[in-house]
Amino acid sequence: MRRARLVLEYFHPWPNSAGFYVARANGWFEEAGIDLDIRTPDPGRGDSLAALVRGDVDFAVFPSNRMLVRRERGEDIRALAAVNQRGLETVRTRVDSGIERLRDLEGRRIALNPTPRGLAVVRDLVVRDGGDPDRVIIVDAGVRELDPADGFGGRADATFGSYWAWDNLLTDYPPHHERVWRVDEHLGVGYHSYLLGAMGSVDPSLASAVTSVAARGYRAAADDPSAAAELLDSVIPYFPERVIARSLEEITPTWFADGIWGTVRPELLGPYARWLAGHRILQRPEEWAGALEPLGVALSA
Repeated sequence: MRRARLVLEYFHPWPNSAGFYVARANGWFEEAGIDLDIRTPDPGRGDSLAALVRGDVDFAVFPSNRMLVRRERGEDIRALAAVNQRGLETVRTRVDSGIERLRDLEGRRIALNPTPRGLAVVRDLVVRDGGDPDRVIIVDAGVRELDPADGFGGRADATFGSYWAWDNLLTDYPPHHERVWRVDEHLGVGYHSYLLGAMGSVDPSLASAVTSVAARGYRAAADDPSAAAELLDSVIPYFPERVIARSLEEITPTWFADGIWGTVRPELLGPYARWLAGHRILQRPEEWAGALEPLGVALSA
């Protein structure tokens, strides 16, 4: 039995991780000779990619943009599979804010974690809608997603970053009182929100086994969402069952391209790398292709 350590992408598991848990609970990793250890990042030591590069884990789930930045630094991180085939972030505001379109963010406060990529997304969204991004007031919310129910804590008029398949479901604020824009529908470029990857030195046979079993788990979670929701309720019991079930309903379609889990699409990764370069987040966007150099990984349908 080979031990494989996997770190997820967020502070806690959420339904986007369902495939790993379903596959483990059904004994499919064990059948493949793998003892899968699933963990979450320690914020005091960095994100999932930091854990991967340090060698604390063998596999990680991470945002595609962060992988590309680290690869440009010379870190040989490989994308083994795509967890999501689209972006998940939103811009959200209350109807009573008077913000009716993205260019209306001019002169208004938008709360976000002001990473270079986050700031670039907000600027591009406003520009693409004919607005002046220099007039947008940026509020540093750190990693916290502000809730529209309390008027974003009085700190902002809108937010960027919350996921339509998770964070937006955690509030009891009536959806018809909100305006929500799904970012990848307005940005002009698509992207994989999350990838599964490893360092280039990973054992190819282990990488192949982990990705193939994960594909089986994600298919099973999609085919039987009630069983997946029941399992997740034991993993994240601090969230309401209805939210877990609704999140699974929303997130499941993002897992597959032409019915297959895991396909990393050059037509997403390449243009996204160039978009990041256009905002000076990358200097050598062409290096994205190295993330797909083969390691002998074969996905199951």
